[in-house]
Amino acid sequence: MNAAERQNKIVELVMAQGGTSIPELCELFDISEMTARRDLTELDRQGLLRRVHGGAVSNLGRSYEPPFPIRASKNQSAKVAIGLKAAELVFDGDSIALDVGTTTLEIVPGLVEKRNLTIVTSCLQIANLVVDKLSLEVNARLILTGGIVRPRELSMIGSIPEQIYRDLHVDKAFIGIGGISLEDGLTEFSMEDAHVKKMLIHCANEKIIVVDGSKFGVTTFANVGPLNLVTRIITDESAPPGIVAEIRKKGVDVIIAR
Repeated sequence: MNAAERQNKIVELVMAQGGTSIPELCELFDISEMTARRDLTELDRQGLLRRVHGGAVSNLGRSYEPPFPIRASKNQSAKVAIGLKAAELVFDGDSIALDVGTTTLEIVPGLVEKRNLTIVTSCLQIANLVVDKLSLEVNARLILTGGIVRPRELSMIGSIPEQIYRDLHVDKAFIGIGGISLEDGLTEFSMEDAHVKKMLIHCANEKIIVVDGSKFGVTTFANVGPLNLVTRIITDESAPPGIVAEIRKKGVDVIIAR
């Protein structure tokens, strides 16, 4: 395990437990105290945790978004199931928008048998996977929105993607989200991402949230909109049944991917 992989695991550990200690890290990763201190100092510098005497504690507020690689490793089987279920809603000839996100990323493999799609995205991770998995001559025409690239996330934000989505009309938009709450609706970690998602929702005939069950009952930093702004939500079996039932009462279709 290299240093980057180990540091990702340390952040996951701190997020799960609320903190960790130098001895715990030494035992878990078979590293020296000096290496453990160096890892924690680097992660503190990046703002991913808070270094304290003898270890580290969580430093996460509502605007903190875990790095893409860390999110991608969580609830992976659920995200694959959600992605495949979402791909079933795409038909030959559809124009679709794929939002940034580790769950929207899992839609792409399910599109390999589709034909004549138009795929619009503001996510370089998704664009790269489309190029890798699909034929741009047979499966899909790929459109990137452009914009300011967020480091680590590799999504594009700012006025350029907002304007692109404002000028388009797509059949379906598949949208990732930071939190789903009965009280606060749909929320996102950053204001910039929230603005892009609002335009993405605006441009789509069908507005489809793809999200694993861990996002239910969560409120993050920036408002995206009320729950009834979207057509349906695709999630997995870990979604809280009570919240799912209340969302359905609001007229939003909720599909459970199994």
